[in-house]
Amino acid sequence: MNASATFFRTKDPIVYGGADAKSPLAFRWYDKDRVVSGKRLEDHLRFAVCYWHSFCWPGSDPFGGETFLRPWQHGNDPLAMARAKADVAFELFRLLDVPFFTFHDADAAPEGATLKESVANLNAIADLFEQKMASAKVRLLWGTANLFSHRRYMSGAATNPDPDVFAYAAGQVRAALEVTHRLGGQNYVLWGGREGYETLLNTDIKRELDQLGRFVALVVEHKHKIGFKGPILIEPKPKEPTKHQYDFDVATCYGFLRRYDLLNDVKLNVEQNHAILAGHSFQHEIALAQALGVLGSIDINRGDDLLGWDTDQFAMNTSELALVFHEIIKGGGLSTGGLNFDAKIRRQSIDPDDLIHAHVGSMDACARGFLAAADMLDAGALTTPLAERYAGWDGEEGKAILAGQRSLAELADRAITGLDPQPRSGRQEYLESVVNCYL
Repeated sequence: MNASATFFRTKDPIVYGGADAKSPLAFRWYDKDRVVSGKRLEDHLRFAVCYWHSFCWPGSDPFGGETFLRPWQHGNDPLAMARAKADVAFELFRLLDVPFFTFHDADAAPEGATLKESVANLNAIADLFEQKMASAKVRLLWGTANLFSHRRYMSGAATNPDPDVFAYAAGQVRAALEVTHRLGGQNYVLWGGREGYETLLNTDIKRELDQLGRFVALVVEHKHKIGFKGPILIEPKPKEPTKHQYDFDVATCYGFLRRYDLLNDVKLNVEQNHAILAGHSFQHEIALAQALGVLGSIDINRGDDLLGWDTDQFAMNTSELALVFHEIIKGGGLSTGGLNFDAKIRRQSIDPDDLIHAHVGSMDACARGFLAAADMLDAGALTTPLAERYAGWDGEEGKAILAGQRSLAELADRAITGLDPQPRSGRQEYLESVVNCYL
């Protein structure tokens, strides 16, 4: 029996109902076929349902255990349970009418007693995915390997002091990358969940960074060997579970990629909740990734400002999303990347249909923010004042300075002989009011 047949009460795919729609199971803003800035909204946003939080998280927190009681999480046949989970996953993909999904190896398929057995299990579930995808709309945005949950990785994977753990991790990544390639994945993600340290008393930072650089280079080499065309993505995260991780934020990751000559093949998968943990705004991390040319994809969620850990809530803040999408559209949009719902329903949301409501609400919030951003860009609401603020650098003297045509002495002499620059208003409150006009 197909496990999805009785799991969700909702049976019909969610459709666009318009801004006046009252049903919580109708999109008010996400009209997937609406053309904005030359592309369909679905092709701009590229939504993806993530496998782990949606179908694997049991509803636990640091102070309490399972609350969801999913039927595929209790049984004696791990592969049968994985197949039942896949049935429900593809039913949710159908109901939400999303173009993409994402997965970790260990969440899609059970881990075996050996790496060989784990790889066989992953390929068996990949066969099932392939069969289901043949008659479904959904495609694979990216795959990844879980190199952080098992106790073998308690001291890291690529950065582990034991080279045998490094080799085991390489085996997992090879299998996950090859499955991602087989399923037509558009990217591959490396998330270094424990690539960091808890204390410097037992850590050689330079050695571990060199190990991590070599590991990522090996993945890039294998990507080219098997003909995988998509980028490798690293996901910045500053802490939790380790006190300090080597992929702290966008700036740190960019420095790492430059040092190990990986910028041609590796970009970043940026997450809102991780930006908060790093002490940044989501807009900052997206804008910086765009400025440095390393924005690849996005985990779309939100954190809790009052809590100091990764709460992974569904993104619902339209004003924040509008500013983020303003940066994304201005930078040319997402290419092979998308918006992956790396988000969890709350542990009290035990009704299976809560999964549907969470995705629908967040998809609509994203669409609302995106449309506001597109309108602001069309009107030049923020870009025109920005260009005016930096207009001097587009003039003859500004260009000459940046082109290296002026020495420090020449600039100093010019200032001494009569320059008296006066400050101009940054107009922050005005610009904040402008943004509110579009929301």
